[in-house]
Parts: sequence; structure tokens; C-alpha cells
Amino acid sequence: MFEVTPIPAFRDNYIWLLHCQGHAVVVDPGDAAPVLAELRVRNLMLDAILVTHHHDDHTGGIPELLKKYPAEVYAPSRETYDFPHHAVGEGDIVGLTTLDTRLCVMETPGHTLGHVVYYGANSLFCGDTLFGCGCGRLFEGTCSQLYHSLQRLAELPPETRVYCAHEYTQHNIRFARMIDPDNTALAHRETEVAACRAQAKPSLPSTIALERATNPFLRCETPSIQSVAKSADPETAFCAVRTLRNSY
Repeated sequence: MFEVTPIPAFRDNYIWLLHCQGHAVVVDPGDAAPVLAELRVRNLMLDAILVTHHHDDHTGGIPELLKKYPAEVYAPSRETYDFPHHAVGEGDIVGLTTLDTRLCVMETPGHTLGHVVYYGANSLFCGDTLFGCGCGRLFEGTCSQLYHSLQRLAELPPETRVYCAHEYTQHNIRFARMIDPDNTALAHRETEVAACRAQAKPSLPSTIALERATNPFLRCETPSIQSVAKSADPETAFCAVRTLRNSY
């Protein structure tokens, strides 16, 4: 079984490093320098790169990495990239043979129209679709698309580990507490995350179970969220909460 290590990049990105017995895969390497440093320190061969969407903070390091390693790149089929890659879409399987792992591709439009996530080995690499106690902004897709994308992720097994691409959890919790103040699971999560961040430790990975219990964007069927959103329809409530979050 592979290990997963976060590589911090920029102000709040995580590049996820999957590694086992001298081999490695990275997810969304927006910056090559920290990846190259980690590969050197751990004496790892980079075999593959997984891309969730086209934004530069998720792809900017790929050309430099490909100069150093003959890695296979997998990227969304509904987006365009300048580097060589295997285009992947809904239901495709990415075989990471050196990690003895297969990941299933799920299309999750919303943040971008072509956004994908990779699921397998009890792990979800979800880019900017789902965040700790939050979700991505709508840059290209519709609110309805993002709602249904998140509903699909919420249906994954509760023990699934959630590897998001940004350290946004603490700020997201502050917003969630404002609109869901009586949620005891959320209050407990706020305390735990504050302790982690005070020690400069990642708040991630999360789990699907934890997100379902605390993430307002996965709780739009509950009376507390619907009261704030002024709608008993979960999708309408979701769109209202997403709009509120935009200005928080």
C-alpha cells in the first residue's frame, strides 16, 4: 500500500505525493521545485502525474518535472494541455502499476467544466471540487453541476480519505459555524483543526464521513442549512450557500 505525503506549495496548495518502494506519483504539481526536492530527499522515481483540472497552480510544474523524469501524465479529456498526456474521463481506470494501485476517474464539473477526481484504494484526490468543510468556487461550470458533483462524492464510502488541493479548512469552518452554529460535530472539528494548524500541521486528509457531518455544502438537506438558505430544496439551498460563501 502506498503512503501519501503532502508537499506544500505556494501559499496554501498541497501537491499530494503517493509513494511506495522507491516509486512515486504526484497529484496537481503546480510547482516543480518542492516536488523535485522531496523526490531527491526520499530517493524516489517519479512514474506518473495526475491532473484534476487546468488551473496553473495545479499544472505549472509539469513541464519542468517532465524534463527530469519520463513520467506518464493523466489529465481531463474535456480540457486542453500543452504537455503530452493521456486524456481521461468518466469511468476510466488509471493503472499505477509501480504502486500496485488502480484509480477510477470521475468527472466532477463545476469549479471547471472538465474537472475530474481520482478515486481508489480508499482515497479520493479531489482537486478543487471538495475542500475541508467547503467546496470550490464556480469558475466555469454551473451551480447545479457542482451540486451534483458533490452529491456523487458524498455517496462514496464514509471511510474514504479526502485529499483536497488547498489548506482552506480553518477559514471554511468559520463560515460553516456562522450558518450551522448548533452542529456539535462541527464545533469539535473546529477545535481539532485549530490545534493542528497551531502546530503547522495539515488539516487534511479528511474523510467523507467527516465532511458529511460538518461540511455545509454536503448538508443542504438539513433544516439548519435550509433555514439560512430560505429554501427547502437541497439544490436551491446549496446555490444560496455557495453565493453566501463567495462574499465571506
